[in-house]
Amino acid sequence: MLFGALLLASCNKEISDITSPTFDVTVASTTVQAGQPIKFNFTGNAHTISFYSGETLKEYNYKDGRVIDVTGAGATMEFTSSQQIVAGTTWQPNQLSILASNDFNGDYSSLDKVKAATWTDITSRFTLSPGTSTAFTPSSPANTKVDISDLLSADAKKPIYIAFKYVTQPQETNGLARQWYVQTFAIKSKDSLSNTANATPIALTLADQIHAGFKIVDNSPATNLAQSSVTSTRLTLWGNEYRYATLQKYDTTLAKWDKKDPMYDPNSPLYVASAVWTPYVPFVPGAPDNDPATENWAVSAPISLTSVDLGPDYSSAIKAGIAASTLTTYPYTYAKPGTYKAVFVGFNGSIDKTKTVVKEITITVTP
Repeated sequence: MLFGALLLASCNKEISDITSPTFDVTVASTTVQAGQPIKFNFTGNAHTISFYSGETLKEYNYKDGRVIDVTGAGATMEFTSSQQIVAGTTWQPNQLSILASNDFNGDYSSLDKVKAATWTDITSRFTLSPGTSTAFTPSSPANTKVDISDLLSADAKKPIYIAFKYVTQPQETNGLARQWYVQTFAIKSKDSLSNTANATPIALTLADQIHAGFKIVDNSPATNLAQSSVTSTRLTLWGNEYRYATLQKYDTTLAKWDKKDPMYDPNSPLYVASAVWTPYVPFVPGAPDNDPATENWAVSAPISLTSVDLGPDYSSAIKAGIAASTLTTYPYTYAKPGTYKAVFVGFNGSIDKTKTVVKEITITVTP
């Protein structure tokens, strides 16, 4: 018991004997040719050493975050579209259109509220999937990218909203509703960030498929809910279910309609835990909800056009912890000419505290 008490006390006691690292970095020359390694030399006892090269996205000055002002730079919009249809079947044309708004107030509670805003139809600017017939696989994907700078509000603080509008006419007389897919959606600033690590500028994305925040807004969710959906990788635009007498759901011989079927009996070996009994609802010929005209939109969240948050710049851990071998040298190669602030952060730490030393060297990289 005494040993246990002493152990508990030692566990609760703060580890206070952490010393500041004695840490220094030197180079034989602060000038090096692009493509040739420069060797950094270390002295001291730092347990952990992290390195910021000073190249784009690897700068110590942006360790707490990097926000790029892109106000007035303009923007582009891109996405990939495809369709899922079956050969030999009649399908409705022209169901999908793309719209943009600067004055939508963000009320997604009904389609009437959404349509009360001013929306500009921009469908003709894009190349959409032609819908080549195929069996249950997305067909004829079409990648498309256009400039939408002219759609941005004169007030730079006003966001833009993008909507994919999907209309279904009665399917008995107009053909079946097509299933549309929208993927790789992105709105990007026409500005970019110069990349000191290679020749390719870094694109500044204002919104992508994940962060565009699309929501499905339906004109008849209570009676003819659209089959559209939103995931992190795809918008699926699809009409309401077309109800007709030969659908499986109207087959009265199906076991699922029998409340006494063994699948619903927990004491039966045929019990299915996920099976939930629902009462049979017969098909009613001529009912107005069997085959109505419907409309649903996928409407984005507000997309700001003033700044892009790239998050913090990150370092590379070149010595990780007290158990790692002593580091005396570290070679690094800069690919492009320029002036770089190479920063090394050495620190000793415990679960309770950390003591840090920061060393920086300005490196000139010549052609």
